[in-house]
Amino acid sequence: MTIAVGADDGATAGRDRADAVLVDRLPGIATAAVASIGAGLVHAGAIGIHAEHTNLARLFIVVSVFQLAFGIVTLLRPTRWIAAVGAIGNLVAVGAWLTTRLTGISWIGGLETREAAQFADTACALLGLVAAGLALTAALVGAHRSSDPGLTRGTTLPAMVVAAIAIPALFSGATHVHTHTISGADGTTVIDESAPHDHGSATGVAAGSSTTVDESAPHDHGTATATTDPSAPGDGTPAGGTVHEHTPTAVPTVPYDPTKPIDLGGVAGVTPEEQARAENLVAITLVRLPQWSDPASAEAAGFHSIGDALTGFEHYINWNWINDTDYLDPDHPESLVYVPQADGSKKLVSAMYMLPDTTTLADVPDIGGALTQWHIHDNLCFTKDPVAPRVAGITDANGGCPASLQKFVPAPMIHVWITPNVCGPFAALEGVGAGQIQPGQERLCDHAHGASGTLGG
Repeated sequence: MTIAVGADDGATAGRDRADAVLVDRLPGIATAAVASIGAGLVHAGAIGIHAEHTNLARLFIVVSVFQLAFGIVTLLRPTRWIAAVGAIGNLVAVGAWLTTRLTGISWIGGLETREAAQFADTACALLGLVAAGLALTAALVGAHRSSDPGLTRGTTLPAMVVAAIAIPALFSGATHVHTHTISGADGTTVIDESAPHDHGSATGVAAGSSTTVDESAPHDHGTATATTDPSAPGDGTPAGGTVHEHTPTAVPTVPYDPTKPIDLGGVAGVTPEEQARAENLVAITLVRLPQWSDPASAEAAGFHSIGDALTGFEHYINWNWINDTDYLDPDHPESLVYVPQADGSKKLVSAMYMLPDTTTLADVPDIGGALTQWHIHDNLCFTKDPVAPRVAGITDANGGCPASLQKFVPAPMIHVWITPNVCGPFAALEGVGAGQIQPGQERLCDHAHGASGTLGG
């Protein structure tokens, strides 16, 4: 019986290798190019998020174009000097990202304040770092002889990995909450100007008055006492010298409801800028503060109860965060307020943002004008526990505490409620818990935006 035997496998493999096309290749350069393209796409997706800061948006455009161009050119015509340029450019981008996460960049509008790392920007930085590292390696090592797998085969796996990172990052970036700086009187206050919120209709300020009026809503201009010639030059004074009377319609107030768009309009004397700052602080708190809903998670992060649950509100304070550099930040709040529930659980109802204890009530930033009010607690005595001090009494007639207790330097603070209450979103507590306000001020209760029910209900 005759059995046919195929060609020797080893010989065939040898001939295949011999017939393979050998080319000069830079090691890892294809992966560097694909990673740079992925980072460029994520940067491009973030341009719109930063559109309100023109210079910052332009920087994102430059970085995106650079990373995309480097990736495309490298895939088509890889050279050592292009690899070196790509490595430097991507390292600069990664370094800038790292700086914004550690300290902020004071001379670029929108990046003045340190931001917490989020998935989209971290993924983008990771892709940029991979691109920089591999491009730098290729530039230093140089080309070596290797078989040419072709562009498609050589980039398939890297492209799949980069896509698995970049695509989720793009979707995550669409919901990214970006912290933009608004400086208060102390030059340090940070409020998020990009959080979703509702400013309501366009507003304006009536001449000679502090009343905010809605210029876009239908309203009665009143009756002019003389005929105006619209074609005549001048300041709009009607013929005959009689000034046209414009009667504005007041903006209706809307009760504060965290489940609906935030509208804090209609309060006399509050400028559109103050209203926007107040609304944005409420909006970003509503979005981010619920991460602390579980007291156990708060305790794991360094928060400790001050033991005031019997008042109906229990404050948890992170004592290490009071004198740091993060202010009005729901990712880094100094104090959390819970309401004890009948079943033994605790409901998160408010942030209590605190400034450093070196700040006085006279130095606090203006967040929302007449909408917001800072206060201090200068009459509380705490235990001398070095880790978790608890409230154990109030000061005597001379403002002192017993020798067994201690009194802290008061730090200005302000509540931002994530639940409706009768005195609006910035209401202070009542009674002893209300604290002290700046001398000469009246205690704020924002009835215009107060909701029915109880404080913090």
